Amino acid sequence: MKKYILTRKVGRKKWAGCLLIIGLALVLLVRYSSVEKSYSIVEKSGSSEGESPQKQSAYGFFNDHPDINEGPKDVELKPVELVTFKEKPRLIDVEGLNDLYCLSNFSREESKALLAWSKMRLLLSRSDGLNGTAEGVKEAAIAWKDLVSFIEKSKASQVETENDDCPYSVTAFNTATLRDGSNLRIPCGLVEDSSITVIGIPDAKQESFQIELVGSKLPEETNRPIVLNYNVILPGENLTKDPLITQNTWTNDSGWGKVEKCPDHGSTDVIKVDGLVKCNAKIFRNYIQETANTTNPSDPKSTNVSNSSAYGAANYPFLEGNPFTATLWAGIEGFHMTVNGRHETSFAYREKLEPWLVSGVNVIGGVDTISILAKGLPVSNDLDLGYDVEHLKAPPTRKKRLVMLIGVFSTGNNFERRMALRKSWMQYEAVRSGEVAVRFFIGLDKNRQVNFELWKEAQAYGDIQLLPFVDYYGLLTLKTIAICIMGVKILPAKYVMKTDDDAFVRIDEVLSSLKGKDPNGILYGGISFDSAPHRDKDNKWYISPEEYPPSSYPPWAHGPGYIISRDIAKFIVQGHQERELMLFKLEDVAVGIWVEEFRRKGDKVQYVDNERFYNAGCESGYILAHYQNPRMVLCLWEKLQKEHEPNCCE
Repeated sequence: MKKYILTRKVGRKKWAGCLLIIGLALVLLVRYSSVEKSYSIVEKSGSSEGESPQKQSAYGFFNDHPDINEGPKDVELKPVELVTFKEKPRLIDVEGLNDLYCLSNFSREESKALLAWSKMRLLLSRSDGLNGTAEGVKEAAIAWKDLVSFIEKSKASQVETENDDCPYSVTAFNTATLRDGSNLRIPCGLVEDSSITVIGIPDAKQESFQIELVGSKLPEETNRPIVLNYNVILPGENLTKDPLITQNTWTNDSGWGKVEKCPDHGSTDVIKVDGLVKCNAKIFRNYIQETANTTNPSDPKSTNVSNSSAYGAANYPFLEGNPFTATLWAGIEGFHMTVNGRHETSFAYREKLEPWLVSGVNVIGGVDTISILAKGLPVSNDLDLGYDVEHLKAPPTRKKRLVMLIGVFSTGNNFERRMALRKSWMQYEAVRSGEVAVRFFIGLDKNRQVNFELWKEAQAYGDIQLLPFVDYYGLLTLKTIAICIMGVKILPAKYVMKTDDDAFVRIDEVLSSLKGKDPNGILYGGISFDSAPHRDKDNKWYISPEEYPPSSYPPWAHGPGYIISRDIAKFIVQGHQERELMLFKLEDVAVGIWVEEFRRKGDKVQYVDNERFYNAGCESGYILAHYQNPRMVLCLWEKLQKEHEPNCCE
């Protein structure tokens, strides 16, 4: 009897175990099915090692990878928490917005530059707008009113209204103060690689001197912002003070920002700017060591100027009576100072204080200024020459749906970059035939001269879309939405691509790689599958927990170039019209967040990751190369025409 009972108990345990295994299997099956339906399709593609670049056409690439041709693989992605609204954002009154929508004075042809502008009013009225939206709209309204008045005057006179050019260089000697309070006026702002060189002789009697880059001031602003204050503390007549360089910014709204010191003893800041250290601390160590070796600490008189051995040996670049040549140049991420040919300091651009804003240079304090030279400045297009305009003008678009709309991020004074693109990859047959349309998306400048040059350029080439806010970096996401609006409502396209004006795009390869694919639910580019918000406040891409509480991002495509399908673009446009999608200041990550929302609504997403979208330079076999200046863009195009291979120029 005991044996029978024991046998029954063992049997029950076996049955229970079997049922448990079957139950777990069913759970896994259901979970896998849900993953297949809702999780993302991932493709990985790139150039094969050892293959010659010329053989890497999209057709050949996909045929050389049978696993891709057989069908994309379903991959379970890392679950990501999304931000949800506690309550739907409201529509609010934004100062200046009404003034931006008085467009009745323009002809139909002129208004073609304002097509996206006309459909952005609700987006700019959201109560959850991006930080800086209200300021960007208010300032744009003032700049727009000034520009419209100037345009009307130029029309009424039937002649070219007096307007200064945007020259390549400007120079000042003996630093007389101009009417605007600066020593040297910068007519159209700075661009990447612009430089300002100051030659002077320090005068230690005044203890310090400053080199200031000041920004444009609108009529209603009290003072001009200081884009950079470069403050040099001199060692003094008897070398009794510690030499120090400080860098800072100032605005009407926020006052002085966080000061950056060089040297900054005890600082743990190791972040570099364009790959350069923020402070060349070696110069100060050498100064202290060499000064100690050449002076007698017990005798203060031994440190005076007559004992010039300490003075001459010291490595500090700014010493009384010693001429210096200081060059401040604009990089991709910030300003860099070289003195007598040696890099000394770097300073990252700050929010709303970008190089295009600079309108003047001041040199004040203890220095005798010999000259100031600014060169590498943005030069506006000479439309009077007319030799290129017709050939480079945007061709008529087809009445039926485009294959692709390419939206290019640009700023107002980047005239040369836009012209380089018109002369290079915008000459692809797909563009010239009207299958693909390319448009530059540009916010207003605070400088009337830049805005007027931009308006003339828009009318001449027909490929510019102006936007109703000042072109601050923090508002780039609004440009992304504007591109989607263009590709959905104005120039309907099968695909929508976003890129930058310093990127070279091989449109033929992009189109080839999309042929034969399911045209729905695509996010194509260089995909980041595992990334998290930067919580370091000094980081350029800092995101606070209040802005984005989750600890990780959903998959997103790097900003220099990515493509989305029409259904995703339409979802983005409708989602923002209905105020159901969040606004996020990192535009490429924002697209990833919106695509994740699209997926969670029940639609399948194809994350097509291609390693040949280079977001930080160029490599042979590229589809997209980033950080290419105008000269390199034209060089890449020439190489493609002559060599028929995607090889880099440098």
